[in-house]
Amino acid sequence: MSSRLYRSRTKCMIAGVCGGLGDYLGLDATLIRIFFMVLALTSGIGVFVYLLFWFIVPWEDQPRDASLGDVTRSSAEEIADHARSVGEDLRTAVRHPNPQVGLYLGIGLILMGGYYLLQNLNIPWLHWLDSHVMWPVLLIFAGLVLILRRWRGD
Repeated sequence: MSSRLYRSRTKCMIAGVCGGLGDYLGLDATLIRIFFMVLALTSGIGVFVYLLFWFIVPWEDQPRDASLGDVTRSSAEEIADHARSVGEDLRTAVRHPNPQVGLYLGIGLILMGGYYLLQNLNIPWLHWLDSHVMWPVLLIFAGLVLILRRWRGD
């Protein structure tokens, strides 16, 4: 556990927010990431809170006496650089697409179409296909997969 809230450079996936929060709270950064994803998918507030932390929480190596203005200014520049980098990556992906993208997109569309078709058929024994049941089942399944992968050392 850290005595100071910061953004981690060593446990960084996007901006180091989850890594720093994990150190501060004494939790695994993966749990913090899952928490943010659930918040983002269920209410959208996860994206807002993540961006807020990105703006106001300093990097771990920034001086403790850095003003909030300095932190937000450097964070804004960092977000702009990150957005430019993502834009360039998207342009490259559009110009030179991976041949597997069409396959995965097609499989995803078929699965989503099948899900909605079965849901709209109103077959009594398919009541479990309701989104109120399906989302928790998918979240539990994803959590089990993550735990098993961690346990196996993947």
